[in-house]
Amino acid sequence: MEECTGLRERKKAATRQALHEAALSLAVEHGPDRITVEAIADAANVSRRTFSNYFSGKEEALFHGDTLRLRRLLALVAEQPAQLPPWAALTRAALTQAEDGYDDPAEPWLNRRRRLHGQPSLAAHQVAAYAALEREMAAELARRLDGPQAALRARIIAATFLASLRIAAQEWLEHPGRPLRDVLRDVLAHAAPAAG
Repeated sequence: MEECTGLRERKKAATRQALHEAALSLAVEHGPDRITVEAIADAANVSRRTFSNYFSGKEEALFHGDTLRLRRLLALVAEQPAQLPPWAALTRAALTQAEDGYDDPAEPWLNRRRRLHGQPSLAAHQVAAYAALEREMAAELARRLDGPQAALRARIIAATFLASLRIAAQEWLEHPGRPLRDVLRDVLAHAAPAAG
């Protein structure tokens, strides 16, 4: 039974990834405002109903890769040694994740992401995705802090960190040539709290 469950989960992950890839390709080709759920489903060779089993809309399908990256970042933060101060744990996790091939100019994700960067119609979904992660990250950071306002400090640190990530990503996408890891290191150093 375990093998069957594993196969089923791999098939689901493959379908989700195919829908994400189809959404990205169509958005790059036609613009995110001109694509439909039906077109994405057709491009991935699945039904509209199957699409709805995986994503609530085209924006969620487009941002699936970003959501996975944010989830992985949260996991990397949780893996950092407990004695590491919050900002150091966040920085170490972000730099670890930046080594995942984001700097390869031949990487299709990077080229498509650059072409979709700054699309106003996608901004609301991106803000919502970051807000959800911010709450989870603050909860993780609160475990590393003590004192009467640990939860508030954790929220501030999480919000500052995610804003810094957005700035680093924008800087990197708008000014290619520097490795993402270097851009991240600089931005996070500038944003580091005095007692982070």
